[in-house]
Amino acid sequence: MGANEIMLFAGTASKELAAKIADYLQIRIGAGEALKFSEGNIFVRVQENVRGRRVYLVQSTVFPANDNFMELLFWTDAFKRASAESVTVVIPYFSYGKGDKKDEPRVSIRARVCADAIEAAGADRVVTMDLHAPQIQGFFRIPVDNLYALPALCDRIRAESLPNLIVVSPDTGFAKQARKFAAYLGTSVAIADKERRAHDEKATVLEIIGEVEGKVAVIVDDFTISGRTLANVARQLSARGARDVYAAVAHGVFSGDAMKEIDNSPIRKLFVTDSVENQPVAFSDKIEVVSVAHLFGQAIRSIHNRESISVMFPGI
Repeated sequence: MGANEIMLFAGTASKELAAKIADYLQIRIGAGEALKFSEGNIFVRVQENVRGRRVYLVQSTVFPANDNFMELLFWTDAFKRASAESVTVVIPYFSYGKGDKKDEPRVSIRARVCADAIEAAGADRVVTMDLHAPQIQGFFRIPVDNLYALPALCDRIRAESLPNLIVVSPDTGFAKQARKFAAYLGTSVAIADKERRAHDEKATVLEIIGEVEGKVAVIVDDFTISGRTLANVARQLSARGARDVYAAVAHGVFSGDAMKEIDNSPIRKLFVTDSVENQPVAFSDKIEVVSVAHLFGQAIRSIHNRESISVMFPGI
């Protein structure tokens, strides 16, 4: 391996995605191992020379979130102590991105704490996808590249050749991003107005803003955990005369009865990316995984060649 070639490593949470990225880049995965001892301690070891090299680590931080986040920190520290020139952490799904604000008394801004920890461990750059809130990039003092699953998901939706399409945002907070999906697909937008009163991942859909009767609706969102919001919005769309309902989500973070929620809903098919791969539940036949390995591969190559990443997402 030449001194200027990309060195790509895989954390235990993203081995499959890292392998696909390596295939796209036509390189091999760097050698390393991660062990978990009986008392829960995590141990990582880099098994080849990284001195003076620019290293890229792929590691999502979910299932289990805390273990995988700590592993990310330990890998970063190991690379820096092995004298890597730089360490770029590629976090396909940044799980603590949901903790982006202090919206009630005496709570932690968890995303900021994680950002500080990643920097303290020695990361020089972060690459992630569809952050829950764009302002999280400002929590870091190092460069952050926030990629978008939109092109991959929209290309898959186009392949379905769905007639009379309308994009639906599951809430007002995602409306701006939903309009970008609609612009990419050349269609209009409807918005579900929902209310969330607690931290129990339950939300009530109050109204659908927009005309959906006779149309094929595609609900878009950045992530889903319980599947309940998607299912509830789908039911409201069907009740208002939608001809059919699909959904497309960047991060399928399924848990509990998520598959039951999806199966019992009017959703015909739910597209998710492979940003989360070590799922605790077996997928429903309604779930289809769309790979974003090429997007991460392009981003890594652009960073390595000191080229712009923004050209990957024109107009987004």
